Amino acid sequence: MIVIENASEILTIPHGYNKPKKGNEMRDLGIIKNSNIWIDRGKIIKITKELPDKIEEKIDASGKIVMPAFVDPHTHLVFSGIRDFELSLKMQGKSYLEIQNAGGGIYYTVDKTRNASEEELYEESSKRLEYMVKHGTLGAEAKSGYGIDIENEIKMLKVIKRLSENYSIEISPTFLLHIIPKNREEKEYVEYISDNIEKIKDYAKNVDVFCDKGAFSKESTELFLKKAKEQGFKLKMHADELEYIGCSSLIKKFDFISMDHLLKTPDEIINEMSKKNTVAVLLPGTPFTLFQESFSDARKFIKNNVAVAIGTDLNPNCYTENMQEIISLSIYRMRMTVEEAIVASTYNAAFASGLQDKLGSIEVGKDANLIIMDAKSYTEIGYHFGVNLVTEIIKKGKVIS
Repeated sequence: MIVIENASEILTIPHGYNKPKKGNEMRDLGIIKNSNIWIDRGKIIKITKELPDKIEEKIDASGKIVMPAFVDPHTHLVFSGIRDFELSLKMQGKSYLEIQNAGGGIYYTVDKTRNASEEELYEESSKRLEYMVKHGTLGAEAKSGYGIDIENEIKMLKVIKRLSENYSIEISPTFLLHIIPKNREEKEYVEYISDNIEKIKDYAKNVDVFCDKGAFSKESTELFLKKAKEQGFKLKMHADELEYIGCSSLIKKFDFISMDHLLKTPDEIINEMSKKNTVAVLLPGTPFTLFQESFSDARKFIKNNVAVAIGTDLNPNCYTENMQEIISLSIYRMRMTVEEAIVASTYNAAFASGLQDKLGSIEVGKDANLIIMDAKSYTEIGYHFGVNLVTEIIKKGKVIS
């Protein structure tokens, strides 16, 4: 028996009947004070003020909080070629699309990723994964998307699979239709990908599309999603980040596990989202790194009963692996309460990634995937920013380094 003892607060985030939390539900952390967690064979078996008769290992959580490990529901974990040179261009006022058209942006990363070997991609990405775990993330969605042909996309997805097998983190692999290759027509390219999508079924369980100005149209996105749905993939979408061009209106035709970014989403679509369990994954790190003043309107989504999650959008443009930093941005720039931000980074993020059976809450019978934070109360999360508050990381009942 392993016991986490004397926790100042245990944030259980009680289960919501197998669906993500909406509205006021996002403020319910299910706090149990000054108690112990019993763990046996990797599972949580009891939360109580008592101690068992036989204890094999004690983990002291005195003066600290215990909570579910973070889940990052939107990452571009695997790539080669960081783009630190773009920072000076952003400071000159260059837009996302202007930088891309000048030879930076996604196309720069595509070239670097396509030229990298599978081993080189693994080595680069493993360092990012170590940072993620160190800051308390034990579950993540990871996308391909920088290969832009089937062979290189599979190369990326193979790296994601290796990372999942070799690290103490649950990864939900996603094939991303990211950008139209240079010198190819959009319709022809989408048909090529759609006709070959069956080849990636062994490597990805989700598909995603970057549907926006400068990326894929609503019409091309619909064609691809229809084919992916027929093949049994779960559906996700980048939408309404740069402009609203009708992409998110596809929620009327498809069931998405998540729709992400959503800076420009109209009220009509927010209302449609409220009718489903689609999670709105908001990514405050992206407008922050683009020097933008406008962020996703988290308050409007929550007020209208849309389930909200938050993620890093880890990529060469928004280069962070730290979900604690994203919680801070969500509070200070999207006006989320600390309770909402915690639920959005754990429970709802797990649903947005398809990992809710393993992560997101502390429940009897569930895997003990937990973190211990150096804070006497959850109210310090987000408030005490710029540092790593995680002191212990526990995967299936075992403390990991």
